Amino acid sequence: MSAAGDTYAPVASAVLAALVARGETVAAAESLTGGLVGAELTAAPGASRSVRGSVTAYASEVKAAVLGVDEGLLAARGAVDGDVARQMAHGVRALLGADWGLATTGVAGPEPQDGQPVGKVFVAVAGPGERTRVRELSLDGDRSRIRSESVRSVLELLLNELTENVGAKDTEHNGGNGCLQP
Repeated sequence: MSAAGDTYAPVASAVLAALVARGETVAAAESLTGGLVGAELTAAPGASRSVRGSVTAYASEVKAAVLGVDEGLLAARGAVDGDVARQMAHGVRALLGADWGLATTGVAGPEPQDGQPVGKVFVAVAGPGERTRVRELSLDGDRSRIRSESVRSVLELLLNELTENVGAKDTEHNGGNGCLQP
């Protein structure tokens, strides 16, 4: 069993293998996943060749102060937002000097947050050339399942970017294809 509580080790291993093959690195900015993405990546053998680190930015103030997320954006829309995820991914990439930045933000539950329903999650990947992908997820299940599905989704989004195999453009519901926003 992997760090995220599911068997996503093959995805993490594939991500790391692709990064090593390309000579690139990754860093993660996490909110609702609370460090699970970093744990998943570093659980794989050889992770030190590609993983720069991770930042758990649970509070909005930390998202702004550490990752550089726009305070006005956070005040206007809250932390559960695609543009917040995008800024988190870019912020951690710059902060930790990585080629790729990952981000997770959303509502794991058990209660809605800032007017957003449980299971609404945004994952983002920022890469070379200001390349960015954001996926909105609508997940069902308990807190643990929502968090682990968020880990799986952000790792798969990065793997798709690394292999240039971008999925369909519709909103994801419990593991379907995802909505990629340029």
